Parts: sequence; structure tokens; C-alpha cells
Amino acid sequence: MKIGFIGLGNMGSGMARNLIKAGYDLVVYNRTRSRAEELQRLGAKVADTTAAAASGVEALITMLADDRAVQDVIFEPGRAIESLPAGTVHISMSTISVALSRRLQKAHAEKHQHYVAAPVFGRPDAAAAAKLFIVAAGPTQQIEKYRSLFDTMGQKLFMVNEDAPAANLIKLSGNFLITTVIESLAEACALMRKSDVDPQKFLEVMTESLFAAPVYRTYGAMIAADKFEPVGFKMPLGFKDNRLVLAAAEEVAVPMPMASVVHDRFVAAMAQGLENADWSAIAHLAYKNAGLSDGNNKH
Repeated sequence: MKIGFIGLGNMGSGMARNLIKAGYDLVVYNRTRSRAEELQRLGAKVADTTAAAASGVEALITMLADDRAVQDVIFEPGRAIESLPAGTVHISMSTISVALSRRLQKAHAEKHQHYVAAPVFGRPDAAAAAKLFIVAAGPTQQIEKYRSLFDTMGQKLFMVNEDAPAANLIKLSGNFLITTVIESLAEACALMRKSDVDPQKFLEVMTESLFAAPVYRTYGAMIAADKFEPVGFKMPLGFKDNRLVLAAAEEVAVPMPMASVVHDRFVAAMAQGLENADWSAIAHLAYKNAGLSDGNNKH
């Protein structure tokens, strides 16, 4: 099966590698060509343009940073939507706005192409290990047809419904919940530190009793240690997702006061020079606000 794959960043490179290992005929494109050439040594073909990556394939996968990147790849003159054969599918695995997902759904239908939204939950290490959770929405027949692709990249596929933007709304809302976990853990750990209680012990109690979910363990460990490396998801991307969930909520008149609190955390963190940090570093602000200057001392 010939697959086009556009977007070989921290997430996409691991996903593409797993498809190559599984024997798929991959044509890859990345704006920074060297990332594509790394996969060429594994057997992928490198396309010079996004149009070439979409030409003659049975499915096109995009894994890009934001709405602008997806729009440039798909809609700009001479881009992928013009080359993707009729009857084939664009599987968008990027975290994008509900509005753009609607536009993609309509545009592909007009070209007699199929569109499936399939954003993922998981950090780069999960992408490399094929342990992503994939949330798919769109034509059921198309999702089933390409289930083997999803099984190669992830550990579980969730099928939502036939309206593709529903998957994007779930993804954005899931990321919103992650940020509220980060913020609440940060506030609680700041209280522990300032009260001379070991935050690691607090985390042990919480994750082995009430909150055993991976998100509490992964981000809790980072927050308790006040160390936010390696960077798996940069601060501006988290900020972008926060803005997108607020936009989706505003469109249907749903107040999300916690999302607004997190929005201000992102703004403050980037204003204080944390724009290249992991998005979980918004938690460092809770320590700073509590007078814990380096996260390790009380003063």
C-alpha cells in the first residue's frame, strides 16, 4: 500500500518509522528535508513537494504543528489537495481547530476524496513505540479500510462517529483536561513544598490511591521534581490548543472558566521566557507564585 506522509516532527517521525517497519511503501515530505532523508535510509521515498507526496497514493497522512501548516500543505496553489487521487483518503492526525476540520471535510468532498480526522494522545516516546491512542471520526468504511495503519501507529483506536470534526473536539477537550491536571498538581505540590511535606511522597499517595492514571504519573513526576525535560510538547503548542478549545466553546456558548485560567498561565509562562519549555512548565509558575524561587527551597 502506497502511503503519503507529510510532517516529520517529533511525533510524525516516529509514526512514519513504524509504518516503514511494517512494510508500507511510504512517500514522505517535510519542510526541513534532512528529516525526510533520515527515513530515506530506511526505505522511504522523499518527495520534493507536498503535491508529489500526495500523488498516486492510496492514503495521505498529515501530522503537522497547527492550522496554518495544514492549510499551507493542503490548500495553497499546487498543494496536496490538487494531487490526491479521487476516491482516496486524507487522514489528518494533527491537533487542529474544529473550524479547519470542517473546511477540510467539505473541500475533500468537493474533490470526491475522503477525509478522516484522527488526532492522537501520546508524547513522542509513545509515537516511537507505537503506543498512541488514536481518536478517529469520519466515514466508517474508510476508517475500517485503513485500520491496519492505525494499528501500526497506536495501541488503541477509538471510533467516534461519521462527522470528522468530532474527533478534533475530543482531542482539544482532552488536552484541556491535561492542562487542568498540570495546574492542579502544581498548586498542590507548591502547598506541599511550602509546608515541608515531600511532594514526591504526596505524589506516591495520590497515584497509588485516587489518581492512578498515566497523566498523573507522567506529569506529576515532572512537577514534583520541578524538572520539565525532555521537552515532548512545546509551550506554544499547548497555548495553541488552549486557544482552540476556547474558540470551540465560544462558538456554542459554553463557558470554560478553567480553560481561561490555563490560558493566562500559558501567557505568563511565555512572557517569562519559557516559550521553548515543555507545556507542563506552566506548573513552575505555581512554585514561583508561592515564593518558591527554584522549586526546591522554601525561599
